[in-house]
Amino acid sequence: MKIVSPQIKFQEISLHLLKEKAVWIPELSSIFIADLHFGKAAHFRKSGIPIPEPIHWEDLTILTFLINTYKPQNVYFLGDLFHSDLNDQWETLNHFLRKFLNVNFHLVLGNHDILSPLEYDLSTFNVFKEPLELKNLVLSHEPLHEIVKDKINLCGHIHPGIRLVGKARQSIRLSCFYYKPNQLILPAFGSFTGLALVKPGLKDQVFGITNEKVIPILS
Repeated sequence: MKIVSPQIKFQEISLHLLKEKAVWIPELSSIFIADLHFGKAAHFRKSGIPIPEPIHWEDLTILTFLINTYKPQNVYFLGDLFHSDLNDQWETLNHFLRKFLNVNFHLVLGNHDILSPLEYDLSTFNVFKEPLELKNLVLSHEPLHEIVKDKINLCGHIHPGIRLVGKARQSIRLSCFYYKPNQLILPAFGSFTGLALVKPGLKDQVFGITNEKVIPILS
């Protein structure tokens, strides 16, 4: 399969940065996603704020596209898969994922993943409470401050975004992949999430995400 997207070469692996806000690593036959926040709409409705549930089905449609297109053996969720307290959307999510019989789903717990151990035991996920080492990757939810030599940290949590300003002072905010030396912070996959604008350092790279493609902004 020819993949038209920016990629980061790290040792023997290629990290393909997809406009669907995911990372595809063909050498590991794995897709990586951060911050889905499924169930957030139901959480808001429980608090009296009328958010329609179809907003999450858009995310599952994109996930279905990724799985059908790349046919991964594994999908890794880098935390904040589900938004806080248990609601009926947890079973909806598990029921949806169980139809992908040839895919293994993994979850590195994030700060919003606070369901009971029993719920995780009965789920379709292999669950990890601590950062997970996978070949030369270290998977975590929050960005790690110390990274093992010759490893790259894939993480989420901050929902990175970049603000672009035009000549007429018009501006636009885009989700982005934020690459620091030995660390790649993924954009929030969930459509019902906010952005935190990043301030890249001299050695950092930012890849802005549009509906059509991923664009290197700073390099």
